[in-house]
Amino acid sequence: QDILVRVAGAVGATSILCEAIAAPEEEGEIAALRASGITVDTTWQSTLLSLDELPFTPQRMPDVFTAFRHALERAEALPTIPLPIPARIPPLPNLPTLPDAALPSASLAELRQETRSSFPYHLAAFFGGASAANAHLDQYFARKLAHTYKATRNGLSGTDYSSKFSPWLASGALSPRTAYAALKRFEAEHGANDGSYWLWFELLWRDYFRILHLKHGKKLYRARGLSSQAGPAHDPDAFARWCEGKTGEPLIDAGMRELAATGYLSNRLRQNVASYLIYDLGCDWRAGAAWFEAQLIDYDVYSNQGNWLYIAGRGTDPRDGRRFNPQKQARDYDPKGAYQTLWANA
Repeated sequence: QDILVRVAGAVGATSILCEAIAAPEEEGEIAALRASGITVDTTWQSTLLSLDELPFTPQRMPDVFTAFRHALERAEALPTIPLPIPARIPPLPNLPTLPDAALPSASLAELRQETRSSFPYHLAAFFGGASAANAHLDQYFARKLAHTYKATRNGLSGTDYSSKFSPWLASGALSPRTAYAALKRFEAEHGANDGSYWLWFELLWRDYFRILHLKHGKKLYRARGLSSQAGPAHDPDAFARWCEGKTGEPLIDAGMRELAATGYLSNRLRQNVASYLIYDLGCDWRAGAAWFEAQLIDYDVYSNQGNWLYIAGRGTDPRDGRRFNPQKQARDYDPKGAYQTLWANA
């Protein structure tokens, strides 16, 4: 916020345009900018479906995801076609050097080239930005990986078991409407199946967590969440072991080491490590959510908060939380121990 105020002053700007994010910290930053005298115009932009395309208002959306999805599908709610790429954009202003405003940076050579990563962002195919995002989208559908998505999505390691759209979606380099449009083109050419449908399903989960924030706001950040439960207990020593991948549970430790080393973790393991922190170690789910925020390269405030509430049983899930048995999960998803061996040391 302070840097934005200084940059605005340096270039003579009196207003800032930005995305509207319905989360307390982000809303607080907008309020602080406005209090400094800067006009801030916000736009709701990151959902697949526009709010006026929903068959209900945010305040009347079904709380349970399945009911939310069914309501959208019954109404045949479809997203707006993406706008064409602009032919040109205005040049950047001449920005004078600001005293004491230097930000830390790292060259690509300085980035840790972790060859075990499922999202190896040191490789050109996984660079940030719209060009890499669109190239990834093109190759994903060209290789017909959408047809096998549902069958492979619970994988633990590798670049192809899941779509890997999330880092670009989280940064805004890829819009969900662009991803959806590419999906529909693929289905028109190659046919739809359970795998391609499940990509739509996951994009709807993303929208659901966003609209849930419009409905419940700060309540999603309370210790009890939307539940009537007492505040969670917390064990700082156990939390530290979890962060370091030193709990003694091989699958959990492997996942936490991968997260620390790469900033990425499969969805299956995100659920497992979250469950283990909450139910096996007796720690506060909010500490886990904060650790994910600090580590994930695809961090998204809506999905992160929503998923931790979901596992903790303090959100809208009709089941009272989601507890996973790590030994069974290892047998089911890593039967030969390949993933656990891969991350035995990090």
